[in-house]
Amino acid sequence: MIVTLAVFAGLAAVAAWWLVQQGLAEKPWLGTQPAAELVAPGTPRLPTAKIGLGIFLAVAGLLLSLIVSSYVMRMEMADWRPLPRPALLWANTGVLVLSSLALHWAVRAARRGDRAGVQDGMVMGGLTALLFLAGQFLAWRQLSAAGYRPATGPADAFFYLITAVHGLHLLGGLVALGRAGVKLARGAPMHVLRLSVELCATYWHFLLLAWLCLFAVLAYAPSVTAFLALCIAPFR
Repeated sequence: MIVTLAVFAGLAAVAAWWLVQQGLAEKPWLGTQPAAELVAPGTPRLPTAKIGLGIFLAVAGLLLSLIVSSYVMRMEMADWRPLPRPALLWANTGVLVLSSLALHWAVRAARRGDRAGVQDGMVMGGLTALLFLAGQFLAWRQLSAAGYRPATGPADAFFYLITAVHGLHLLGGLVALGRAGVKLARGAPMHVLRLSVELCATYWHFLLLAWLCLFAVLAYAPSVTAFLALCIAPFR
């Protein structure tokens, strides 16, 4: 429960920041100018795609938080036997950080109108994302070879479940990135390309944040739970 509340609070904070960045904190109905003049010329309204992405990220975050909450509650039972942490997970985390940075680079290039920079950032982001997935698969292989399989115990099953769910979300992001790449190859207008790249980058940043939280729970669940309990205790 403590982990769930902490994750919900983090998601709410991220969602609030994102909405403010998109201009949703404004109150145009309080203005005195005509409705047609509420939006300055040349200033686009918030695209529906961004709102849809925000809703999807909220749902995905809720799913992941529920899985983490179940993980923390299950580990308190007597039959829980934690499995070793593959050192490869640290390298995979670094690769995912690079992937997120590459997409951020692509967004900055799109805002400058630099199509070559957009292409480089998207290619680097896609390749590092594939490398991350390959690394996760190798971590599975290492654990399986050591005798830790999904049916071995609850801790093993949760590890495979959590990493698989995150990996599936990343695969979905690669599909969206591929569609953005097709738009780039077909010479789509820069404002259309910029929107697609921004959506992909936002999704990548979410996946990075989600993985950092998941990795912390998988690797240091007892310590993380105790720390969160200590932080929340004064507010009870």
